[in-house]
Amino acid sequence: MKKLLLWVMETRPQFLTLSMVLTFLGTAIAWHDGPVNLGYALLAGFGLMLTHGSVNAINDYFDYKSGIDLAVERTPFSGGSGLVPEGKLSLRQALMVGIITALAALLIGGFFIAVRGWLLLPLIVAAGLLLVLYTPVILKTPWPEWSPGLGLGILPILGFYFIQTGRYDIMVVVAAIPSGILVHNLLLLNEFPDVAADRQGGRRTTPVLFGLEPAAQFFMLATLAVYIWTIGCVLATLFTGQIFMPVYALLTLLAAPWGVKAVRGARKHHDRDTLIRALGDNVKFILSVQVLLGAGYILDKVCPLS
Repeated sequence: MKKLLLWVMETRPQFLTLSMVLTFLGTAIAWHDGPVNLGYALLAGFGLMLTHGSVNAINDYFDYKSGIDLAVERTPFSGGSGLVPEGKLSLRQALMVGIITALAALLIGGFFIAVRGWLLLPLIVAAGLLLVLYTPVILKTPWPEWSPGLGLGILPILGFYFIQTGRYDIMVVVAAIPSGILVHNLLLLNEFPDVAADRQGGRRTTPVLFGLEPAAQFFMLATLAVYIWTIGCVLATLFTGQIFMPVYALLTLLAAPWGVKAVRGARKHHDRDTLIRALGDNVKFILSVQVLLGAGYILDKVCPLS
């Protein structure tokens, strides 16, 4: 039982809340456009959690092999699980956690291809490639944060929508863009405490490549972009009568105070305590924006304003 618990902890379950929020948002967007199958939503959400957990375990495997795990200063939000460096799990066991969770997620993906159609396959292939290549390859290229933004932001929303509706729509792509930016920003800010270790390990993250101050400015602009996109889509809805995003999407403004705190903390990156608080505020901002956006789609169906 203790060994099984360690295997579960290797997936970093405290961070899998993001997968649950993405499940809610993707399913809410689909329900806005038609009926949904709750069983499909729960199974797909579990598959995403397995995928997310696999990414975390594989990341730990490569981080230890490269020496990053031995040099990093862990925070509650960054630096890996710490189970391998602490000797609680072997390197092989960490890799096995990553492989087993990935295979289980692949089985779920195969089920949905069988019941919903082959148009889901490109998303699963793309997600699989990002999962496998992220730590050993993508993190060694400039601006690697795009990868989780796509793989754990945009693609899941498209997948949840397709599983429920059996199609893709330009409007779900529009709705998925904030998730892509937010997950991109999650990784970006979490890289701030790891700059020295990442540089030693040959990674080319934005903070390593350009420095913390330019990275903080980029983080601020990307945070603003979430609201520029959302407000722009709401205005397009009001002026054209076509729903790009429902007016209720403006509920996401309620999360703005956490975004402001995260940006301010990023600009004070030299103060470790302030930076760690900013990491927490960023997590709250990212999760709450997506929950509020999902609620906006639900409210627009239940009580449309137009």
